[in-house]
Amino acid sequence: MAKPITIQRTSAEMLFEKLQTNERPVVINALDKKAYLARRIPGSVNIPHQKADWIENIIPDKNQEIVVYCANADCDASPKLAEALIEKGYTHVWDFEEGMAGWENAGYKLIGNKTE
Repeated sequence: MAKPITIQRTSAEMLFEKLQTNERPVVINALDKKAYLARRIPGSVNIPHQKADWIENIIPDKNQEIVVYCANADCDASPKLAEALIEKGYTHVWDFEEGMAGWENAGYKLIGNKTE
């Protein structure tokens, strides 16, 4: 029987602090392209969780620190992507479980084309 995968979690504050350093993680939005274009954490890239195979072309270094996120704590796209990346051999994968909702709730800005 396969050993269950443990996914490391991060908070909005920890992610924001990491983004202010020279050793920035790659931040990945795990939602579909339409959702990504509508709202996202600044500087994030889009790899929908169903397209995890794209990762090796985008991030060939399996030791690169990666933070994945989606809409909110109820969204399962980022844990699915995190698990797929770990299974592909990526060693520093974090799930920002609270996602965009947690980012905004912590007082940080989102960017995108969504009109309010």
